[in-house]
Amino acid sequence: MKTLYIIRHAKSSWKDLDLDDFERPLNERGKNDAPQMGKRLKKQGIYPDIILSSPAKRAKQTAKVIAKEITYDEKIKYIDDIYEASPDALENILHSLDDKYETVFLIGHNPGLNMLVEKYVGFEENIPTCGIVNIKFDTKEWKKVSRRNAELLWFDYPKKFDKIIEKG
Repeated sequence: MKTLYIIRHAKSSWKDLDLDDFERPLNERGKNDAPQMGKRLKKQGIYPDIILSSPAKRAKQTAKVIAKEITYDEKIKYIDDIYEASPDALENILHSLDDKYETVFLIGHNPGLNMLVEKYVGFEENIPTCGIVNIKFDTKEWKKVSRRNAELLWFDYPKKFDKIIEKG
C-alpha cells in the first residue's frame, strides 16, 4: 500500500509585480493556512516518509511550515521538475520513488496537481491553495501507481472548516 498526500502550496503574494513567479512568497493568509493544515495532519497522526516539493519560494515555505508542524526532521527533497509540471511529469517523479517510502507528501502547483488527481481518481474539484488530497494506491511499488489501483480517501483545505460552521 502506498499513500500520497498531494498538497498545493499556500496562498502566495502578488504584491510585488516585478517578482518572477518562481520567487513569489506566501502572503499573510498563506502564512496562516500552512501551519493550520500542518496541525490538521499532525492531529490525524499523519507523518510522511519523504516530502517532495517544488523549489519555488511559496512551495518551499509551505513545505517547511508543514514539516515543522508535524515535526518532520528529515530533509525536504526539492525537485525542479515539480514546478510547472504536467501530470505526466509528476507521475514520472512518483514512479521513480524508492519503494521503501510508504507515505509521500508532494507539494506543488496547479494546474498540474489538479490534473494529477483527476488522472488518478477522476476528482475534478479545484484544489485551493494549501488544499490536501489523500490518495491510497493498492500496490507495493511506486512505479505501478495508476488509476486502476488508486482510491481517494479524503480532501481537505483551509476554508473547509469555515464552511461546516456556516452550514451548522
